[in-house]
Amino acid sequence: MDYIILDIEFNGRKFASDLPMEVIEIGAVRLDAELRQTGQFTSLVKPVYFAKLNDFIQKKTGIPQEGIDAAAGFPAVIADFLAWLGPREELLIVTWGGEDMKRIVFDTRMHGLDDAYWLEVDYYDLLKGYIQHKGVTNDVSVENALAELGISGDDNQAHRALDDARMTAEIFRAVFPHLNFDRIQRYVDVFSNAKERKLVKNAIRIIAAQKVTPTWALIVEHVLTGKIATDDARKMAELEAVFEAEMAKPQRKPKPAAPQPEPKPDPQPQTQQDD
Repeated sequence: MDYIILDIEFNGRKFASDLPMEVIEIGAVRLDAELRQTGQFTSLVKPVYFAKLNDFIQKKTGIPQEGIDAAAGFPAVIADFLAWLGPREELLIVTWGGEDMKRIVFDTRMHGLDDAYWLEVDYYDLLKGYIQHKGVTNDVSVENALAELGISGDDNQAHRALDDARMTAEIFRAVFPHLNFDRIQRYVDVFSNAKERKLVKNAIRIIAAQKVTPTWALIVEHVLTGKIATDDARKMAELEAVFEAEMAKPQRKPKPAAPQPEPKPDPQPQTQQDD
């Protein structure tokens, strides 16, 4: 089996917009079963919307505008990438977080292309694997993970997809023996975000601390309404599933009170003896 360490860059915008963000660069390295690099893929992608990169994206990625102007569009680039990848049964895609797979699926659908490959290929979220290995709860950047592992990273501050894929591959090699590959997964559409799911979990704890039994209706009315789009049925179904899963967990039992010392008996008054 080959391991495909994947990283993408996508464009952003400084203001709210209904127009989608798009992939602007794909970078990947191929590792064989011995974790030796045997190939690489890199390509810029010309977006349909926001084809002119804003200053933030240019500074963050280091991608030149002239490179984007001369790049092929997503359909041509993704076709080349799929040809480079080969049969999905012979590889495992490795990403740092779930955003890379999401953006590729979204762009594939936006261009009316077949998304079957991306829904059926196995991938492994190395960020989650790294967090589990380290026993921490907060997300970690690729740069910080390299530092924690004592691996020299790229001194270049810009984030190019191929460079990030190479650095992620270094982390993969370093922690490979400690990874739980039971966590291999396939892409599933998710309509809620981590912040919204955390909101539900925190609400359960807060309500329970007030000696009230949390219910889904209570959380929707007093926590979610006005904070998220409760009219999105798919999102609400996901969040209700999060609520039910959290409520099904064994409740933490309060620590027993420390034993109190037995009260000492009052001393018996001495009886005065008659002479």
